[in-house]
Amino acid sequence: MGPPATEPIGLELARTAKVVSRAFDDALAEAGGALSTWLVLVSLKARRHGAQRELAEAVGVEGPTLTHHLNRMEAAGLITRTRDPANRRVHQVELTEAGEASFQRLLGSVAAFDQRLRRGVTEQELEAMSGILGRLRANVARDEGVG
Repeated sequence: MGPPATEPIGLELARTAKVVSRAFDDALAEAGGALSTWLVLVSLKARRHGAQRELAEAVGVEGPTLTHHLNRMEAAGLITRTRDPANRRVHQVELTEAGEASFQRLLGSVAAFDQRLRRGVTEQELEAMSGILGRLRANVARDEGVG
């Protein structure tokens, strides 16, 4: 039996994700950021502040990984962490003015990258792609017993 007429969809998705992810990382780096920083900034902008544990869930990383990112961001003056007066074991994370400025700078880079990705693609194609990707994720999640 010879190779399939078309590339397996998982391989095509993996290759595409790798290329897009690398280009997105490069776009963020050119603006002085990183994906980990962007994800934290976006999550904090949506909430204004948040408990470190909730932030880890929103960003999709484990607690120790988030702590590493937050240490770096705090040292850069992008965030502050304070103990929650109601529960001293909980750290509340908030954006600083520098964090807000970083968010705005990276937002411009993200918007430009998004426009680059959308070149030559119609809204109908984007909607169809979004629906298909959602079904593919659901298929994998269902098969792995996730969600």
